[in-house]
Amino acid sequence: MDAARARLVPAHAAYEVSELVRAAVPVARGALRTDGGPVSAGATLADAADVLAAARRLLEAAVVYERVGGADWQRVGAALGVPGDVARDLFAAAEARRRTELRRPGAARGSWWRAHALEAPHAAARDLDEWVLRHADGEHGLGAAPVSGGLESAASAAPEAGVTRAAAPPPPAERAPRPAGPARD
Repeated sequence: MDAARARLVPAHAAYEVSELVRAAVPVARGALRTDGGPVSAGATLADAADVLAAARRLLEAAVVYERVGGADWQRVGAALGVPGDVARDLFAAAEARRRTELRRPGAARGSWWRAHALEAPHAAARDLDEWVLRHADGEHGLGAAPVSGGLESAASAAPEAGVTRAAAPPPPAERAPRPAGPARD
């Protein structure tokens, strides 16, 4: 199983959570009545529900990554504060789906991004590198490749473990155009 490719899924899910949370911070002019209540009932609640759904996808992706990396259900449960059998009941179906996607990237369901990460992991990691660096505050100490660098060092350290290094991605101008904004599953 390619754990490096599996690691890209929670990385992207974390990006998605971050973008949704960031978008929920501003208070638009005209969004509040004079008493401070919302002009559009439910809009803030809908934003919060989107963040919660994205956080759940992040949690699921992190569980699957840990399982692909060798964690047993007891360890997963302990991290979540539940018994291992409860963790298995909650996440086994998601793990089975994701393992199928890792074996056959064309089987990826949901966002275009997950298929991109599975089919072109190096390019996907570079996309996340660019995002991290655009959003870094001051001295971050992450280097020029905060996502892809870790994946490449894993590939160099243990090529026999099934971690594959993809060819370098094409320059951004040659990549296929992608939808704007965070991708959702």
